Amino acid sequence: HIGESKEYAESLVENEGLVYVNGYDDPPIIAGAGTIGIEIIDDLPEVDAVVVPVGGAGLIAGISCAIKTLKPECKVYGVEPEFCASYCKALAAGKPVPTEVTPTLADGLAVPVVGPRAFEIARHYVDECVTTTEKMISLAVLRLIENEKMVVEGGGATGLAALLPGGALDRPELKGKNIVVPLCGGNIDTTVLGRVIERGLSADNRLCNFVATVTDRPGGIARLTKVLGDNEASIKDIYHERAWLHTNVDHVHIKCVVELQGKEHAIRLKRALLDHGYKLDWDSVDID
Repeated sequence: HIGESKEYAESLVENEGLVYVNGYDDPPIIAGAGTIGIEIIDDLPEVDAVVVPVGGAGLIAGISCAIKTLKPECKVYGVEPEFCASYCKALAAGKPVPTEVTPTLADGLAVPVVGPRAFEIARHYVDECVTTTEKMISLAVLRLIENEKMVVEGGGATGLAALLPGGALDRPELKGKNIVVPLCGGNIDTTVLGRVIERGLSADNRLCNFVATVTDRPGGIARLTKVLGDNEASIKDIYHERAWLHTNVDHVHIKCVVELQGKEHAIRLKRALLDHGYKLDWDSVDID
């Protein structure tokens, strides 16, 4: 992660006499980030809130300083991945402290210790910092691809993740407000993007998996797939498993992955399968 990269870069400075420029804590870089805040006020003077992804805190330090200087009443929120909440931990400790880093979709924000200069600036201007889940980050990446036709990396989409329904900033006081969310980064590997999209579809109940118990007789699977077809579920994957069902020799497990239209469709399909007498292992969808 970036902490290891920083240590290696510092060793080059010591061994080769180079100059190290910290990408999130160097004063001119923080000042450069502040120009984003200036442009926000210039382009949208009526802005009510700005939601900024937080990693090393350099970006939010610059943006918040500019925003609060030009328009003090504008709210500035920071958003971190819950798997590396180094800024929130620094706020709690009153100073930058090491944070445990768990691999996250927002890998560009996985900074184990926020920059001391950036932190000292941000703590005076940022109104609040919240965290967001991996599920919400993947959903934000998916929403941007589908609705805005933009490929944004997990770290860049973290601000939007907090604003989506169910997110940490999905609050009544922010409804109907003019909110700016910098989409700061599109550096995402193609294979990772594929996994993020699938996780986003899963979070959106548009890709669901379940296990159904069916009779191990001719036509057993055909009857199951007919129910799926009648309820407009597209089968993405199906697996027939005999060996690990020990309750009844005449039955088998069928593992299914289906493409659906959303939560209401998933609820309708689950109810239809139950009405047809299928025993299901499908905890992700609650029909109550």
